[in-house]
Formats: sequence, structure tokens, C-alpha cells
Amino acid sequence: MNFQQLRIVRETVRRNFNLTEVANTLYTSQSGVSKHIKDLEDELSVELFVRKGKRLLGLTEPGKEMVKIVERMLLDARNIKNLAEQYSQQDSGRLTIATTHTQARYALPKVVTEFKKLYPKVHLKLHQGSPAEIAQLLLDGEADIGVATETLGEIPELASFPFYSWHHAVIVPAGHELEQQLPLTLEAIAAHPIITYHEGFTGRALLEKTFHDAGLLPDIVLSALDADVIKSYVELGLGAGIVASVAFNEQRDVGLRKLDCSHLFDEVFTRIAVRRGHLLRRFAYHFIELCSPQLTEARVMADVIPEEG
Repeated sequence: MNFQQLRIVRETVRRNFNLTEVANTLYTSQSGVSKHIKDLEDELSVELFVRKGKRLLGLTEPGKEMVKIVERMLLDARNIKNLAEQYSQQDSGRLTIATTHTQARYALPKVVTEFKKLYPKVHLKLHQGSPAEIAQLLLDGEADIGVATETLGEIPELASFPFYSWHHAVIVPAGHELEQQLPLTLEAIAAHPIITYHEGFTGRALLEKTFHDAGLLPDIVLSALDADVIKSYVELGLGAGIVASVAFNEQRDVGLRKLDCSHLFDEVFTRIAVRRGHLLRRFAYHFIELCSPQLTEARVMADVIPEEG
């Protein structure tokens, strides 16, 4: 048994049993992948995969149990490497942050700026995606830290922590009639075409629930992944925008007005997440602490890698 065989088992599951994709991912040949799988099964005297001819269709019962162990073994192997690098290369390395556009654009710039001042030799990679994609990147070991509003707090394999709270806000072109609506009501907002986030992004589900609970069906004429696109179409007069309040800047968005909705919509929490069992480099813990001073290395490690016993 060797690590290449274990990687192949893991990737075979991740690539939905497509051995061509497994070979491409691991930079080897399909015949080599098949041989490694067969050699491992011969060594263990058990079949790990359900087959139809030469095709793999799924996992056998022992295969399902083994995949869990393989994931732990490969994660521990990575942790050993991270531990060694922690002492041999304390202030250099790579840190991958998976996050949404809204967080990358509005919540993280100050943190990233401060982090780069402290760790100029660390290559920081920001990977933007949907909350579901971010969670999967963490689970697959492709990202070290995830930042998003949705999904991250719902997955048992992820340890997640509050980053910050915020409210939605309505944005309209200067002179829009909603500026005169005081106090602003859900009924007044719903009387206009609305531009907001795609489903699954930046509190969209909470917005829909709020209107639904009030017996209203908003006319969402356009949805986008990020606030910058939403603001562009609001400026064109296509509707009233509903965005995260942090996405509005008076100096930059001079043609728009932000209308307070904190009395209409519930508080929303953005979270930071790390895969449980994943030993981070010390600079990664420091990045999290820069996001939220309460999230010290000891606090995060207590959930990510709890002491046994």
C-alpha cells in the first residue's frame, strides 16, 4: 500500500469513478490508475469498487469504509507536511482563501492588506465561488479557509465561526420615489421591480422569506452574483437594488442612494470555516484572527483539531 494508491482511491470517488479524469488530475495514465487499484485490491484481498466490465460504478461496502480512512490518512499526511513547514518556513508558503465576490470585494481587503504587511513572503490566493463551491473546496483540501454567508455553518465536517454581522439595504438612483417613503416598508419596496443576488448568495433566501412572511411576492426582474453588477443595473433605472449594506460606498456610488432597511430585514451573519482535522499553518490562524480578534489560534484549534480524551 502506498500514498499514490490512496490518492487514486480518493480521486476516483471525487471524479465520479471516471478513471480518465482521475488520471488527468494525478498526471498519470488511465492504465496506471487501473493497475494501482487492482494491486491495492489484491493486497487487501477485497474488492473496493463495484464494476460492470471494465467500468467502475461505485463503491462496495468495504470500499465505503476504506474511503473514510483514506481521507483521514491523506489529511494527516498533509498535516505532517504543514507541521514541518511551520518550523522550517515559518513566514513563507501559500494560503488559499475561498470566498464569494461580496466578501472578497468588501469585507476582506483590509484584512488582506494587513496580512500581506505581516507576511510578504506568503502567496495568498483568493478563490471566488458560490457558497457550495467554497464548502467543497474546503472538504477537498483545495482551500485552507472559507468565508461566506450561506452553507458553511451547515456542514458537520467544517468548523465554522462568526466573522461579522450585517443587514441588507435598498439602493436606488438619486431622486427615486422610495427616498420619500419614510419609514420605508416592505410593501413600498415590493411595489417596484427589484434587482438582487442570485439564489444561494448573500442572504437571498432570507430576503425571500421576509417578503413571503409579509404576504408579498416581490418582482425580482434581475439577479446577479455580486453587488457591483446589481448597482450597475440600478443606475440604469431597471429597478431598486437590495444588497449587503457593506457593498455601498457614498464616495464611489455617487449616483445612488442607500436606504436603511435594518428595521425590515433580520441580521445576517457571515462565517469563516475550516475543515475539521486540517492543521493550518500559523500564518493561517493569524489571518483568521485579523478577521475577528476573538478567533485566536487556540480558539480555532479547539474546534478544528480537538484534543483527544
